[in-house]
Amino acid sequence: MYYINSFFLYSLLGFIIESTLFKNTILKPSGVLVGPITLVYGVGGLSLLLINKYILNKIHTNKIIKLIISFILYTIAFTLVEFTCGHLCHLIFGIDMWNYTSKKYNIGKYICLEYMPIWGLYGLTITYILKPFLDKIIKQIPREITYLFIILLSLDLIITILTK
Repeated sequence: MYYINSFFLYSLLGFIIESTLFKNTILKPSGVLVGPITLVYGVGGLSLLLINKYILNKIHTNKIIKLIISFILYTIAFTLVEFTCGHLCHLIFGIDMWNYTSKKYNIGKYICLEYMPIWGLYGLTITYILKPFLDKIIKQIPREITYLFIILLSLDLIITILTK
């Protein structure tokens, strides 16, 4: 349940960040789905958790080296998530959630080199500042609420597919 709840929490946080900070709207859907979820952030959050568990937790070196390795891994992982989710949204829903072709250092529509360091910093911020707090919330979510989230996401996906 931890990973499912993490996916939902990171997706919700991404929705809040996208809709309020970057799109200058108050909780208006910013992603593909109708509901308050931005899937790319949920997938990114899961990739961060898996990197931490299966790679970074096994590295025993000084803190500076570990921070550098973390930054590089988060940068690569989040860039791959952005690339993959961008292509999947286009393929499945026929829409481009973001398009970096106007940026100088774009690679196709879905990746921009100038944003890559931001993804690394985002990963470090989540891991070392937000994650301890978020883990406390995630671990308190009752199983029934998780099932409700799964049902609501499934309905949202169905509605989105039928209306796009």
